[in-house]
Amino acid sequence: MNIVWKIVDLERNVTDDFVTVAHWTVTAIDGNYSASAYGSVNWGGELVIPYEQLTETTVLDWVWQSVDKEVNEAAIISQVEEQKNPTKASGMPW
Repeated sequence: MNIVWKIVDLERNVTDDFVTVAHWTVTAIDGNYSASAYGSVNWGGELVIPYEQLTETTVLDWVWQSVDKEVNEAAIISQVEEQKNPTKASGMPW
């Protein structure tokens, strides 16, 4: 199973160019099955690396300080496993 974290958007103050919010996704892919989660982290101006100097790796490290990486990955892995081996179904018998 492949798990991919991405920063999909950043919000920053234009006066000082410091990032205040990061929007992220995490996706688990196993063949034709996939599941993902989205979230955002707000730092309220606590970060001190200017926008131009940021890398996705740096911002992901900040996100993982605020978001439980393992819990999020386990949740989407569980969703993929449920797709592959369903334990529930819906519908009507007619």
